[in-house]
Amino acid sequence: MRELIDELETLWKDEQDKRLDFYNWVTPDIKAEFIAGEIVVHSPVVKKHNVITKNLIKLLDGYVIENDLGFLGVEKIMCRFHRNDYEPDICFFNKEKSVQFTDDQTIFPIPDFVIEILSESTKDRDRGIKKLDYALNGVSEYWIIDPDTECVEQYFLGEDNEYREAVMHYTGFLSCHVLDGLHIEVKSLFA
Repeated sequence: MRELIDELETLWKDEQDKRLDFYNWVTPDIKAEFIAGEIVVHSPVVKKHNVITKNLIKLLDGYVIENDLGFLGVEKIMCRFHRNDYEPDICFFNKEKSVQFTDDQTIFPIPDFVIEILSESTKDRDRGIKKLDYALNGVSEYWIIDPDTECVEQYFLGEDNEYREAVMHYTGFLSCHVLDGLHIEVKSLFA
């Protein structure tokens, strides 16, 4: 039993050394994440991904600022989870967390709300390890946006730290639970 514990401790230490190397390597010009001990570098986004991101920023940021709710992060916000480091497309931190942020901060805590916009290279991670990790670490609400089907998959965290079955939105309005009172017309994200 002790041998197994020693082996796991060695693996953890080696992975954390790699994580430190990642922090020293990554720059603001590189979109990269540290997932399961590996560096994942992302390619530039396509136009439809950028259009959705811009539409979301317009809708969400104004609402967050107007209601003094916290901080909305976009693209290059490095969020540190217990084992992994992610740069969600969009993430929100409530006021209690965000008042602690400094102007030169580069690593952020676990967000309260995350949005990922699917691409061919990220869809498996967005629906796989990220979804699992976000749930296990208490991200209250998670949206996965599919630019090809123009659908928003909306997940809410249950008491068991698992996401309940997705609510699929193709048309109509979608209500954000974390940003209470915010209602977004689904089609407006893709226009």
